[in-house]
Amino acid sequence: MGDLSGKTAFITGAARGQGRAHALRLASAGADIIAVDLCAQIDSVPYPLATADDLSVTVALVEETGSRIVARTADVRDRASLKEALRAGTDALGDRLDIVIANAGIAPMAAENAWQDVIDVNLTGVYHTVDVAMRPMVKYGNGGSIVLTSSVAGLVGIGGPMAGSIGYTAAKHGIVGLMRNYANLLAQHNIRVNSLHPAGVNTPMIDNEFTRSWLDGLAQQSQGGPDMGNALPVQTLDPEDIANAAYYLVSDAGRYVTGVALPVDAGYTNKR
Repeated sequence: MGDLSGKTAFITGAARGQGRAHALRLASAGADIIAVDLCAQIDSVPYPLATADDLSVTVALVEETGSRIVARTADVRDRASLKEALRAGTDALGDRLDIVIANAGIAPMAAENAWQDVIDVNLTGVYHTVDVAMRPMVKYGNGGSIVLTSSVAGLVGIGGPMAGSIGYTAAKHGIVGLMRNYANLLAQHNIRVNSLHPAGVNTPMIDNEFTRSWLDGLAQQSQGGPDMGNALPVQTLDPEDIANAAYYLVSDAGRYVTGVALPVDAGYTNKR
């Protein structure tokens, strides 16, 4: 087994995309996984969200690594359901919690009616995730690491004029504030808190008709203006690239890294 053997990780948005990549990366290093996803549609999101079948695939893939997994459907907007899912996981896997990856998010960028949903999921949902997880982490007394998934949109002012896009950028900036505050609050308990800031990642959140159309519109608007591409000659990153960065932050290799907003963006923010 790997260097996370004996540890338990709580991951939201784990049914597919970056969340599944996080689960597999940590499981391959020996961690047991508590996987949570909504597995339902949100009306303002114009592309299909993950399903129960997607979550079942994550379960099967984690089990193939030899690690244990407890998967539950829960809505990060609902603190009570999130707490119940986490408790079910720790009851089944043992009373410890070492790693939290608050990854669940939506990107209804071209939607005019999505402000509240995107704030509720992408910001309040992250708050709920940390809020329900930090108390058992402190109680168990093993220290640990919390990683919040933000975006390059949490570091620079990008996006279109639609409410969904503005809300997305606002929420991802808000995550940085949460991260920095929690890093200070939890340091005394040897719990580290950092945020990840990916550029576009090749997941169903990006690779769908609606998001591609929105991105094409941004590219047309920027013609003759700022270059919206990455510095490195790649259009999108792979989910495993983000999972590798998260693994560094939660492993002993990053044991003194806290309060850091880490871009994994092929040089995108450096060009801004």
